[in-house]
Amino acid sequence: MNTAIVTLKPDTSSAAEVNSDVALAAAGDTSAFERIYRSHAAKVHSLARRMLGPGEADEVTQDVFVRTWQKLHTFRGDAAFSTWLHRLAVNVVIERRRTYAVQRDRIDDDPSALDRIAVPPARADLTLTFDHAIEQLPAGAREIFVLHDVEGYKHREIASLLDITSGTSKRQLHRARMLLRRQLGAV
Repeated sequence: MNTAIVTLKPDTSSAAEVNSDVALAAAGDTSAFERIYRSHAAKVHSLARRMLGPGEADEVTQDVFVRTWQKLHTFRGDAAFSTWLHRLAVNVVIERRRTYAVQRDRIDDDPSALDRIAVPPARADLTLTFDHAIEQLPAGAREIFVLHDVEGYKHREIASLLDITSGTSKRQLHRARMLLRRQLGAV
């Protein structure tokens, strides 16, 4: 398997440069689209990794930018391009989860789920990172935790995005937090 390594610089472009690149890319300029990709790929990849896990993050990031290229002409400029792209990325992630019927796991209120989470042994030399802990969450709990606690969405927004009730969102967030506490040894 060939793996390409791309070095991504932090986004230091101004809003005018971004809007110019968006306009050029919408008109078919692939160089402008490449600049957009380089400016935003790291954030999109991080979102995908947190919501779906590292195994799907690369492919979903690619899907997000394919969709961005296809829908770039719909960007009206009412909000910042990064906001538009973030929303599109969240929608692609949610669509991916629905496609694989992972949504059924979200509503699984199996009380033994807490017992299935491996608790790391109490060793000073073993460090469990927060991202790794998030990856260990059940898919539905991870999705809602990332949307609420990492990305800042409100429960009503999550409910609308995922086609669930606000109560389900709150319940899954509580479940995710309890699983994280247990996994990180903070119980």
